[in-house]
Amino acid sequence: MVANTFRTLADFGSRSLLTHAFMAGAFVGALASALVLDGQLQVVSFVAFVNFTAGVWVCQAIHSLGNSYTDDDYQGVLRTILDHGN
Repeated sequence: MVANTFRTLADFGSRSLLTHAFMAGAFVGALASALVLDGQLQVVSFVAFVNFTAGVWVCQAIHSLGNSYTDDDYQGVLRTILDHGN
């Protein structure tokens, strides 16, 4: 089971989908912390979640640039989502 998971992550599209899911989750966490928490904890949590989202975004951008030099037929994260749905 674990070996199959790692084989799936070997595909760039799957890794891209995973990093986009991390970004979405972190951004939802930022919004939730801004709306639910109070005081200094609200500010610190919001900034931490936004910084994490930005960091993952930069990592994904660098990863995408590196993949553009390969022979991979990656079409983007939306195409990957549509292909996984079938």
